[in-house]
Amino acid sequence: MADQPNVQATYEEAMNTGHAAAWDQNWEKAIGAYMMAVRARPDDPAAHNSLGLALLQARRLPDALKIYERARTLDPDDPVPLEKSADVLERLGRLQDAAQQYMSVAEIYLAQHDLEKAISNWERATRVTPGLIKVHQKLALAYERTGDRKQAVREYLTLAGNFQRIGKGDTAIQAVERALRLEPKNPQALNALQALRSGAELTREATDERLKAKNVDAGDAFEADPFDISLEATQSDPRGPIGEAIESALEQLATDIFSNEMLMMQPSGMNVIQAIEFHRQGAVDEAIGAYQRAESAGVNFPALFMNIGALMVERQRWKEAISYLERVQDAPQLMAGANHGLGIAYMEQQKTRQATTFLIKTMQLVDMKLAISPDEAGQLGAVYDQLLARIRAADEKTLSAMNQRFFNLLTGRDWKQRVELTRHQLEDAITDDPERLLDVASVSPEIIQAMNRIDSYMNTRRYILALDEAFNVVSKEPDYLAAHLKIGQILVQMNRVHQAIEKYNLIAETYIARGNKARAGEILNEVIKIAPMDIRLRQTFIEFLETDEKWPEILEQYISLADAYFELGDYNNARTTYNQAIQMAQRIGADKSKVIKILHRLADLDMTRLEVRGAFRNYENIKNLDPADEKARKMLVELNFRLSDPAAAIRELDALLQHYAKERNGRAMLELLEGWVVKRPNEEGIRSRLAAVYQQIKRNKEALEQLNALLELQLNNGRHTDACQTLKRILPLQPPQQQHYLNLMQQLGCG
Repeated sequence: MADQPNVQATYEEAMNTGHAAAWDQNWEKAIGAYMMAVRARPDDPAAHNSLGLALLQARRLPDALKIYERARTLDPDDPVPLEKSADVLERLGRLQDAAQQYMSVAEIYLAQHDLEKAISNWERATRVTPGLIKVHQKLALAYERTGDRKQAVREYLTLAGNFQRIGKGDTAIQAVERALRLEPKNPQALNALQALRSGAELTREATDERLKAKNVDAGDAFEADPFDISLEATQSDPRGPIGEAIESALEQLATDIFSNEMLMMQPSGMNVIQAIEFHRQGAVDEAIGAYQRAESAGVNFPALFMNIGALMVERQRWKEAISYLERVQDAPQLMAGANHGLGIAYMEQQKTRQATTFLIKTMQLVDMKLAISPDEAGQLGAVYDQLLARIRAADEKTLSAMNQRFFNLLTGRDWKQRVELTRHQLEDAITDDPERLLDVASVSPEIIQAMNRIDSYMNTRRYILALDEAFNVVSKEPDYLAAHLKIGQILVQMNRVHQAIEKYNLIAETYIARGNKARAGEILNEVIKIAPMDIRLRQTFIEFLETDEKWPEILEQYISLADAYFELGDYNNARTTYNQAIQMAQRIGADKSKVIKILHRLADLDMTRLEVRGAFRNYENIKNLDPADEKARKMLVELNFRLSDPAAAIRELDALLQHYAKERNGRAMLELLEGWVVKRPNEEGIRSRLAAVYQQIKRNKEALEQLNALLELQLNNGRHTDACQTLKRILPLQPPQQQHYLNLMQQLGCG
């Protein structure tokens, strides 16, 4: 409207004024400017965020909170207003609400794959409201995943204290053991473990890594003297899960027998006691005999079957081992060991698929047992469930390699750590490359550790070290595509885009050769995002998609290819490709919106090359497909004027005005006509229509201005009859100097 500034101009001016005031820390002025921007565009989240910040800086906290809440509703996926409102709540002393907000913000950042910011908000949540166990769990896992062992240990020890305070001593011990897997010699963790096992109460200082800053010895945090705990106590049984199950079974059997005096005095009980003694002495055959005599006498404890089966494995009596280990049921402490033994027995019998199944289940049981919450256990279980689902279609060679890999990693002092590292690698594969999950599962532990080092180097932006490590992995495992993908990612981060594209192309070709077209397509799509203007790459991708007849995707790629030609100034190829896209859209019956999209691109191309008639034809086609397309209608008005056909231009203008009238969009009508009056001040038809609109909305002053200008044009052009009609429209408006207009009518001989 003539007496109101353009909305967009008002908004931009207000935002610029607000930014300048904010830069000068003149917060009251900034608030006023940003409020003007909000009034101009009430649904704009950026204006609300800026206003919220100004109010926050001016310490108008309740007002800032309201504005940030409004910004949050306008853009629910933006974490900034939620994060800022949490800050405001914290300043207002509403700590529980602030903690909840910080946790919500962290989940948004996590969904956006911004782990660093998620961690930051989890930390804020624990700062304002201590004791949030679930948050500490997430922090511990996040730090562990990013390679920050020191922080991860701190969180696990904090969890241990929290678990102990709510009466979950066993879970507290698990949390400390998890910390010790990360740092086996950590003094706080070692002391905490000893304290928990002895029933001593942990203090916050005892489990807090930050204690060091206060120059306090962690051992002094306990009432007892510092304990000298050897590393041996924190290590795993080198025989793996089967070894731990044997020790647990021996303990269970002894407890069951010695707690039952009647059983202990019977021959069956005496045989069990004798078997335990033989077993601990390493007299395998004698132990088997005693165990079996106890079984014959009626002893049917799962622990008994566990030990007989384990000894059968040791004696390589595979079928008998399987028979006993399959009977170990309803004994959670023994199941991992029983599955381990079954995996070994089936592996030695060349029953590859069964062996793989039991070895994976062994890892699953071990990993889930180490979890410190039911949620984490469920997540870990899901990883192995996916792996189990994949092995059904795996070939014998792959399964044999996996069996050897799992057999090796399930033994040694650090086998639990290696299981965890392997699971992290499997999780990455599920996220990045599910189709290659089996390949990931079959690589060696050394490769897993190398891949973890690559991630660590990348997280700290040490790209040269990451690249060297990746090349080292590829030299050892040339077919391991996950390492090749890492090289591509590193090259992108180093801005060596051309080399990255070559690497990604090679990976895509390898996937195609292996029959995994879906993954190849994903790789090519990622490469195109890196180099959107690479013509050859898009052509390759189109050819790839054509083999699978993925026509909707091909159509989008044709449009993108034409756009790339356009941006590069290759207008002939752009036009040809756009036309091919239109033909394809028509052939596959694509939605008309796709055709309209392409026609707009062609019209833009014609306008760029000043081919007015070509653009006119394209906009006519758009109008025929979608009469409500405002851009096409506006351009048809413009092009008719350029083609010296004002009558046709006015017809198009009237049609667009009718469209706005049907939608009751008076603002659009007014803005359209006001814009055209500026561009075509001597066009009588435009001024006449603008005056009519002003009259309709009772803005007589502006209507009179337009009619006077119209009258002047008509008199200058000798159009006296039209001038008389205009004078008749002026008089009802009761203009100043009305006699002047009456005299003019008389001079013109108006009837």
